[in-house]
Amino acid sequence: MAFGLTLLASLRLAQVDPRAFFTPGAAASVARFVGGMFPPKLDAEFLHLMLRPATETIQISVMGTVIAVAIAIPLGLLATSSLTWRGILHERRAEGGARWLGVAGYGVSRAVLSVFRSIPEYVWAFMFVRAVGLGPFPGVLAIGVAYGGMLGKVYSEILEGADPGPLEALRAGGATRLGVIAYGLMPQALPNLVSYTLYRWECAIRASAILGFVGAGGLGQQIELSMRMFQFDEFLTLIGMLLVLVTAVDVVSGQIRRRLVR
Repeated sequence: MAFGLTLLASLRLAQVDPRAFFTPGAAASVARFVGGMFPPKLDAEFLHLMLRPATETIQISVMGTVIAVAIAIPLGLLATSSLTWRGILHERRAEGGARWLGVAGYGVSRAVLSVFRSIPEYVWAFMFVRAVGLGPFPGVLAIGVAYGGMLGKVYSEILEGADPGPLEALRAGGATRLGVIAYGLMPQALPNLVSYTLYRWECAIRASAILGFVGAGGLGQQIELSMRMFQFDEFLTLIGMLLVLVTAVDVVSGQIRRRLVR
């Protein structure tokens, strides 16, 4: 009942009205838009000009993901309770300043990650465009900060969800904390860590296209220009190029994930 009432309220407040698709004005606009996309613009000069934005899109996604990983690793480790203040690695640690220091680091890192991921990359791009100007650099920073918060949160959850059995066995055998992490925790967590990082790289390709709408470069900026100039044939070609990029990244990341599973 609660879900049904929430759904009805959402339909009303969000002004969801599927009938709007079937009004004469909407049908005419859709027909004009679809008709303008065909045939797509595929002449050699246009495709050559679009090679640089396509390459820029890949570069934005790669550098953004690298910055995100650089942010996520230290914050994610600090945000992992089993590494900072509780669990098998800390059962011999006396209650005192060291424990509370770990709790404080855990809380601060969790708060920072929450701030980073709660602000969409689109909003981060707006702020960085004001700070460093137009171009791909604000897009890189926006993806790096927003995805850094997401990756750090997931990294901490993956590490906390590791099977404690091997960790306890290593600890009982006299292994140091570093040895337990290196030989018990990381071998379990590494495939999932890499897999999710690659997934976020795929998402960064799409995000870099969206960020182009605020002047962050790449294919997104060209798509926005084509839409503004009503060049729908160029728009279709650019969407096709974006699809090719996303598919290529998906294939590469899939191959890497399969090798990790082996």
